[in-house]
Amino acid sequence: MSRLKKRQDFIRLSKLGRKKGMRHFVLQVAPRPLGDGSNSEPRVGLTASRRVGGAVQRNRARRRLCSLAEQVIKLHARPDQDYVLIARREILAASFGQLKLELERALDTLNLRRRASDNR
Repeated sequence: MSRLKKRQDFIRLSKLGRKKGMRHFVLQVAPRPLGDGSNSEPRVGLTASRRVGGAVQRNRARRRLCSLAEQVIKLHARPDQDYVLIARREILAASFGQLKLELERALDTLNLRRRASDNR
């Protein structure tokens, strides 16, 4: 799974992408820009602001988002999309099972989850 690291990618998703606010995080999604040669897997960006807490809490939130993206987005997301997960403070107290269900629901709501027929 590729990572989004450039600020311009985060800004593009913030302005052009669809957003789904959930209890523990916000999911932003936008089509990958034309001219980007790698369409084999989805790209994901992770962020946690100071609202989440101090450095220790922000790093923990990002690690949880990273693990969540590896397990859910890698399997269910469309490869021609870019995704950004923004942590909220509540992510620190949530169980990982809750987070997985919430992300799957967000992908379903935005009709971005890859269908079983697409996997073949």
